[in-house]
Amino acid sequence: MLIYNVTIQLDQEIVTDWLEWMQQTHIPEVMDTGLFTEYQLLRLMDDKPEVCTYAVQYLCPGLDELAVYQADHAPALQLSHRERYEGKFVAFRTLLERVGGSAR
Repeated sequence: MLIYNVTIQLDQEIVTDWLEWMQQTHIPEVMDTGLFTEYQLLRLMDDKPEVCTYAVQYLCPGLDELAVYQADHAPALQLSHRERYEGKFVAFRTLLERVGGSAR
């Protein structure tokens, strides 16, 4: 199982709008691709007052599904995010592999 992690640092002024848009529009669109089984939205606790950092983690069955997502869906989804919040965020993506633990 893989975790596709997107970390986003936002200007404080857009946080409320961004959270609403992510939860009502963007994340549902990502999940509607059928390539991820679940997600979680997390807030980094050690932010500076002028910025806020979030991570969205999407659980992915394997590299094949991630490759389809990145080729067929990610460009348009990332473009809609970039156009909406241009100049007010920085994002980076990482791929994590679950090697232990439980989902209790």
